[in-house]
Amino acid sequence: MITLALSKGRIFDETLPLLRAAGIELLEDPEKSRKLILPTSQAQLRVLVVRATDVPTYVQYGGADLGITGRDTLIEHAADWDGSTSAAGLYQPLDLQIAACRISVAVRADFDYASAVRQGSRLKVATKYVAIAREFFAAKGVHVDLIKLYGSMELAPLTGLADAIVDLVSTGNTLRANDLVEVEHIMDISARLVVNQAALKLKKAPMRALIDAFAGAVGRVGVPS
Repeated sequence: MITLALSKGRIFDETLPLLRAAGIELLEDPEKSRKLILPTSQAQLRVLVVRATDVPTYVQYGGADLGITGRDTLIEHAADWDGSTSAAGLYQPLDLQIAACRISVAVRADFDYASAVRQGSRLKVATKYVAIAREFFAAKGVHVDLIKLYGSMELAPLTGLADAIVDLVSTGNTLRANDLVEVEHIMDISARLVVNQAALKLKKAPMRALIDAFAGAVGRVGVPS
């Protein structure tokens, strides 16, 4: 049995066309079923429904053989695990080119960001992506006080909690609706296929076949608009 870890939301929704292109169908609707382990049309493949931040952990420790998660989640997971921003020992054979967005710095429209990030300055930054933000500002020589938040990031500059935020941006509509502007692009993000290295050795043939099926599916489905 091969177990694929997925999280509900955008990545799950954009993974379904890839699964179909690879000849795999879910046998139960994840929106209607309360089950967290879903069977598929391939008897030897099942889908494990977990939190987005838990996908790398399940794969790393063998709770799942492979998973699909964002590049941002992988970087933060690695930093929590060993203090680095590498992939925490996870094999990443494919960029699936889905759930594309970017991580950016945003501030209030009336905030003088250029002056605030002069060499040696200090900035209060609210973010869920602490490791990414720390490395980005360190490379610029800017001292930051990082405030970890998990949601409604746009409120931080509006309430005076922080000078800036580091967050995922897709269309930018939420920033504009809250009078925030995107001032620096940090990195592009997309979903990656991650694989447990031990599983790849122990289940080499079926795992390789599944990885190849995903690779072919990416080529056929293409990048979602």
